[in-house]
Amino acid sequence: MDVELGIQNVARPVHFTTDDSAEAVSDAIGQAMGKGEPINLIDDKGRHIIVPAGALGYAMVGSETKHAVGFGAL
Repeated sequence: MDVELGIQNVARPVHFTTDDSAEAVSDAIGQAMGKGEPINLIDDKGRHIIVPAGALGYAMVGSETKHAVGFGAL
């Protein structure tokens, strides 16, 4: 699952991939925002991405990236 987090007053967004579902990521962000707690997500390499809820500008939670392998014949 590809995730992009925009942080207020930071020029570049944070991009990472996680093994969690889109629903799990969205729920974690929503719960943290509702409680005013830091958003704590784990990427596919086991690293924690922690963002203060008040600093989050936006979150884009995408679908799984599926790469085509090989060559197609027309």
